Formats: sequence, structure tokens, C-alpha cells
Amino acid sequence: MNKLYIGNVSEQASALDLETIFEQWKIPFSAPFLVKSGYAFVDCPDEKIAMKAIDTLSGKVELHGKLLEVEHSVPKRQRSCKLQIRNIPAHMQWEVLDGLLAQYGTVESCEQVNTDTETAVVNVRYGAKEQARQAVEKLNGFMMENYALKVSYIPDEMAAADPAAVSNRRGAAPRGPPRQGSPSLGARPKLQSDVPLRMLVPTQFVGAIIGKEGATIRNITKQTHSKIDIHRKENAGAAEKPITVHSTPEGCSSACRRIMEIMQKEALDTKITEEIPLKILAHNNFVGRLIGKEGRNLKKIEQDTGTKITISPLQDLTLYNPERTITVKGPIEACATAEEEVMKKIRESYENDVAAMNLQSNLIPGLNLNALGLFPVGTSGGMSPSMVPGPPTGAQASYPSFGPQQPESETVYLFIPALAVGAIIGKQGQHIKQLSRFAGASIKIAPADEMDAKQRMVIIAGPPEAQFKAQGRIFGKLKEENFFGPKEEVKLEAHIKVPSFAAGRVIGKGGKTVNELQNLTSAEVVVPRDQTPDENDQVVVKITGHFYASQMAQRKIQEILSQVRRQQQPKASPTGPPMARRK
Repeated sequence: MNKLYIGNVSEQASALDLETIFEQWKIPFSAPFLVKSGYAFVDCPDEKIAMKAIDTLSGKVELHGKLLEVEHSVPKRQRSCKLQIRNIPAHMQWEVLDGLLAQYGTVESCEQVNTDTETAVVNVRYGAKEQARQAVEKLNGFMMENYALKVSYIPDEMAAADPAAVSNRRGAAPRGPPRQGSPSLGARPKLQSDVPLRMLVPTQFVGAIIGKEGATIRNITKQTHSKIDIHRKENAGAAEKPITVHSTPEGCSSACRRIMEIMQKEALDTKITEEIPLKILAHNNFVGRLIGKEGRNLKKIEQDTGTKITISPLQDLTLYNPERTITVKGPIEACATAEEEVMKKIRESYENDVAAMNLQSNLIPGLNLNALGLFPVGTSGGMSPSMVPGPPTGAQASYPSFGPQQPESETVYLFIPALAVGAIIGKQGQHIKQLSRFAGASIKIAPADEMDAKQRMVIIAGPPEAQFKAQGRIFGKLKEENFFGPKEEVKLEAHIKVPSFAAGRVIGKGGKTVNELQNLTSAEVVVPRDQTPDENDQVVVKITGHFYASQMAQRKIQEILSQVRRQQQPKASPTGPPMARRK
């Protein structure tokens, strides 16, 4: 991405004028300027200099009275799903950017670009061309904390691929058998490829892992039936580089063992004496379950494999890095066994989340659960390296509109630790505003009842999907900000107000319904006895549990209330207007 497009160029401008501007701003160029009518092209020595030119000149420097527009030069055939978003506030919270990007479709990958600018830059790939087009249209100039985002296409090599190859990817019959050594796409179970193995390796060993002209990595790929990506260009100058292995669990483990053997041999050959540990990257949302209650799961893996395992602290998580580093120390065979056990737990967590997501989808038809960012979800091609969450592909890829056909609005009263209020509100109220916009809900924090109150009430009003999104983000934020311990599950109390005459239906005969609710959802559901109905003749139902448990209980209670409301409606008069036929 070294070639630049310069737009809004005056008719009087010459190549010499442009050269002078680039030299004035100390921006090198590696080829003469190609000046056309109203625009120009130029090549820069590398991507970093191209980025500097864009940030320094675009919309800031005039030539013959016209502000120059500078961006990556992208041929039309390569303007597809890949975008670059610049001028992001460097301190921006992960879930804010995530929520913003997810509004336009499936985010398949999101990688930070290293620049010398004070603001952040990310390269984003959307799941579909139309989603990317909408993101360009809507996000260009979008204000984030007084920073106007700048969005442009970057070359999408996949868009310019051979049409026959594209048709094969879309399900057309391949013209010939798969290449030898490559497993056919149908041979790999879908869920297995959804959770790749992510490793961190010292940069000095990358050359040995690749081998002369790529021979070593090709052999590993062939022997283990895996696809291996070495992200050499990420984090220029960093001491470690990520590697992503896509395969079956067995294939991932075999590749991991081979990579560790190569690193150990290279360390011996170069007389490196310190131990080379195995480093596995895992999304933060899975790490709590890997650790287990009071650290039991991790301790068991250590004892069974004879290894020492440590996990990077939550404080190391950033906007661009939702992954924790799991460091495993011990002999190669012991580390390889530990990798199998660690990834087994990670995959189980992922599959449980997908199952829970599907269950919630049944409870709330059409709900875009992946857009919540509660856990990373892979596309059919596997989870992206950055594991950025995004909504599902297909017809439900964009957010549902909250138009006239929206479900009935609900109000939920969620109780959070009083100390967490600042984190939920954010600087100058930015976080709660973004959250409200993202979820499509009204979110307000009620005043404290007393000076030393330990809890504060968050009032969330909106339809079911908005409730799910808003509450999901709040649960996630409390975990991220360490209001609950690393081994502690986030459990919050939520209140729903129900008509006093319907409270009995929620309780059921002899408490049968409420007991069934608790057994089904794993949430604690209480309808306090002897409540005095409020001015609207309503009483409170209290729900306590982790996010999914609380959501399921809320949905079931709303179902009961809907049934009660339907039974309360008077039957239509025989002389009344005929019922409209449902289309």
C-alpha cells in the first residue's frame, strides 16, 4: 500500500509543485508524480511513509487554493471489503470502537497499523462489499471525542482474485482435485476451524520457522494438514510475533510441537541459554473459564503435565489487543501436552458460548447476538487473528431498525457496584452515550439512595434486543475494569416491574413456576412477599445471576406477562371490523 492517490488537485498544478510540497514536509517519494486532470499518483518507499503523507497532507495542505486529498490508491477491482480507519482517539475503549464498526456488518478482522501519529489507525475487513461501502459512507467524518474519523479503501487482494477461485469459495464445484497435501475444505469440521491456535514466538526465531525460501513452514503445513499464518508485519520492531494455526485440534497441536522443536534447535545453534517458553494467545472472554474456580482448572493442567503456567494480567489488554498471553514453561513434550489441555478448555468455552448464543436466538427471534462483542465468533473461514466480534453474516448482518414494527419497550433496573458508575458513564458521559447509541436503548443512572450506598441502579429502557446489548456491555465492562476478580463470575441483580395481579402467575401454584424458572435459567428469581404495589399497581421481581442466566429469566418472565396481557384483552365484538388478513 505504497501508492498514493492525490485528489482535488488544481488544473494549474504541476508535478514540480507536488514534489516541492512533499520535499517541504520531508516526505520521500520513490517515483515521479503522475499528474492527471484534477488528480495525481505517486509511489512512496514504504507503507509507513505513505501513511505519514496521508496524515500530514490530506485536508491540511493547500496547492493553488485547493486543499489536497491524499489517500491510498486502490484500483476499482480491489475496492471491496478492506478499509483503513484513521484519526481514532488513542485512548478509545475497545467496546466503543467495536460497537461502532459492528453497526455496518460482520467485522472479520481489525488490526492496528503502527504509525508515528498521535491518533490510532486500524485496517478493517468487513464480511461483504456492501457493508464496507456503508462503513465508508457513514464513518467518514464521524466525530469521536472531537476527532473526525477518516475512512478509505485499501487494496483487497481477494477481490481481485481469479473469478473461478471465488466461485469455488462460494460453493461451486472445483475444477480439479485439491492440491496434494492440502486437506479439502469439507474434510475439516467447522467448529474445529473456528478456534485456531494463536502463538507468540520470539522475532529472532521467525526466520528459522519459515526456513529457506519458505521450505520449513511448507513442510510443517503439509505434515500437520494445517494453514499457518506468520504475522511478520504486525508490530514492527516488537520482540515477539504472533502465529495463527488453522487446523483440527490434533493438527494445531502437531504444528505447535514442530514450531517449539525448531525454536529449541535454533536457540542451541545460536547459543541462547535462557528457556524458550510456549506462549499461547487466548481471547480474554475465555480465560476465566480456563483458570476455573479458585484456579482449579489451571492447577490441574500444571499438575497433570508437569509445567508452570502463568497468564498475563488484565491490565495488559488494550483497544487493539483483547487477547491474554498464556505462558507455559517446561520440557517440549510437557508444553505440548499442556497446549492440548489449554486449547481443549478454550474450545469448550467457545462452543458453550455458541450454544448459549443459539439458545438466546431462539428466545428472541432475529437477535444479532454476535454484535454484542461478549465473545469472539469466527466466520466460516475461521476466527480472525484479532478475534474482533461482529454480527452474523447473511440477512441479519446489519442492525435491525427500530421502526414502527419494533417490539414493545421494556424497562429493566440493573444494579451495579457504586464504584463502577464512573466507568459506565465514561469521560464527559461519552461511554454511556456511545452505549446507548449502540444498543438503541435509553440508559440512565439513578441518584444514590444514601451517601454510602454500595450499589447504584441503572435504568435501561428499550425493546428486547436493546436490553440484551446494553446489559451485555455493562456486564462486560464491569469484568474488564476489574470490579470482579479474575476468578469471579459477574453476577448482577436486575429488577422487573410486573402488574400486581400478574405476580401470582410468575410465582405459580405453590411456587412451581418460579422454581421451574430457577432450574431452567440458573438465575435466582424472587418475588418478595407482602410488597405494597406502587402508584402504577406494580410489584418487583428480582433476578440475580450471570449474564445469560439473567437474560433467559427476563425473557421467560416477559413471556408470562405477554400471556397475561393477551388473556386480559377483551374479545372483539362480532359486529366489529373484520381482522386484516396476515400477509
